[in-house]
Amino acid sequence: MSQDIVLQGTDGPYLRSGQVAEQAGVNPQTLRYYERRGLIAEPPRSPGGHRAYPPETVTLLGVIKAAQRLGFTLEEVAELIDTGRRGHPAPDLRARAQAKIAEVDARIADLTTIRSALTAVVSAGCDSLTHCTCPDCPLPFADLAEGRTPEEK
Repeated sequence: MSQDIVLQGTDGPYLRSGQVAEQAGVNPQTLRYYERRGLIAEPPRSPGGHRAYPPETVTLLGVIKAAQRLGFTLEEVAELIDTGRRGHPAPDLRARAQAKIAEVDARIADLTTIRSALTAVVSAGCDSLTHCTCPDCPLPFADLAEGRTPEEK
């Protein structure tokens, strides 16, 4: 028998909170938080009062973390899991994934703009946000600090 088994119930082996958290790569507080949010079901208790999680909880936590890495919020993950729990396919998963792609594309565009601005700062040799001494400073902060708009240069 595995050391991970806390007790053998009618449904099979169960894991303690720390074991589930360790196997899933989360901390025990995350496990409790997900329970409060309804992402994972509150488990039954062992005769000693310990939470007794079914082994599938580790898989579910992996799914939650993977969905978060793809950009889904915990609220979105909860909605998708709830749809799946009801035994219905999630036709909106595709639409949600397409919306996430649009969000990612927008973030990439923002990051590209930020990178370009930072490259211009480095190339110009800027040395201060408010009193830059470099010629043709690409940063608008010095003008804004003095109350001028970029158009008033």
